[in-house]
Amino acid sequence: MGFSKIVKSMALLGAASGAAVWAWLPRNAQGRKDACVSSIPGSFGSGSQYRDDDVIPDVPYAHRGLHDAGSGLTDAYASTSSEYVALARAMAAKAGYGSLQSRCPIAPENSLAAFAAACEAGYGIELDLQLTRDGQVVVVHDDNIKRVTGIDAKVADLTYQELCEIPLFPTPAVPGDAKARPSDSDAAIKDEPNGIKPGEFQHVPLFTDVLEVIAGRVPIIVEYKMGEAFDEPLMEAGHEILEEYRGPYVIESFHPDAVAWYRNNDPQVCRGQLSSELGRPIRTLIDGQQWLLAKLLLNWKGRPDFIAYDWHGGDSLQLKAAVKLGAIPVSWTVRSKHELQASAPHFDRYIFEAFVPEQ
Repeated sequence: MGFSKIVKSMALLGAASGAAVWAWLPRNAQGRKDACVSSIPGSFGSGSQYRDDDVIPDVPYAHRGLHDAGSGLTDAYASTSSEYVALARAMAAKAGYGSLQSRCPIAPENSLAAFAAACEAGYGIELDLQLTRDGQVVVVHDDNIKRVTGIDAKVADLTYQELCEIPLFPTPAVPGDAKARPSDSDAAIKDEPNGIKPGEFQHVPLFTDVLEVIAGRVPIIVEYKMGEAFDEPLMEAGHEILEEYRGPYVIESFHPDAVAWYRNNDPQVCRGQLSSELGRPIRTLIDGQQWLLAKLLLNWKGRPDFIAYDWHGGDSLQLKAAVKLGAIPVSWTVRSKHELQASAPHFDRYIFEAFVPEQ
């Protein structure tokens, strides 16, 4: 290779590297300080000393609350999840939700009882926001409620009142199930076979009700859930509610435009980019976009304060680069002490379920 070609190749390599660094750039510690970023917006700037370590409070974050039915409670983690389920039930009962004698779940994922249980145990909380058909902000993960209710229906097609009439995990004979068993009707509730009385079962809750239960007792990570299309009404509605909340919180989303929305509209709020490795070949334009997200090459949109990354990818080049440039690394979702031990060297905070971490 001639000298001119070597120079040209090196220039191209330098340009590509520079472009990657520019794309990876988060908002760093100095940027957070300049913007007065805090987990309690408005609390910094009145003579208090700024600490970047306080931006995301250092506690374990319970995935969708501390729950006795739902995400992560699978056969793969059965050997350790029994202690977790027992703690969730004990803390929910202590908070006044259900009875330990109940033969069905009393604190299913993303329920008021699960959030109350996490508060009683002193854990932070990670939760998910979506909009109902009538524009209410509710806390639920899947866009379809079949996994958590047994009823095949989309959140966006239901009103909040309709969601109030659908119990979460209505039919399991014992707590600890990862999926709700299908139910043909609401007879399981009306007939009280498992000790649940009408009006006392858990349903998909309003975000405002969740915040009233948490009441600033523990920090929360709020995820804006949306598909490929950017959901600005959800952003506006969720932000309006959070503006009135006085407890510690940060926000995150898989959608880079949701992170960018906070960058442009409320830069004092700590914001995070959710991501994970792309586990499929790139065959479509959407796959290409997902690959860019997986490699954190869309950070330029939102300039996130933290990266919430699948714990398996803690040793990835893109995460290491973003952290080196100033991002705070947060792992999701850790489901055993072994996984926590394996991922701990790469992350400063973690979201957990299915096992009881040490405080």
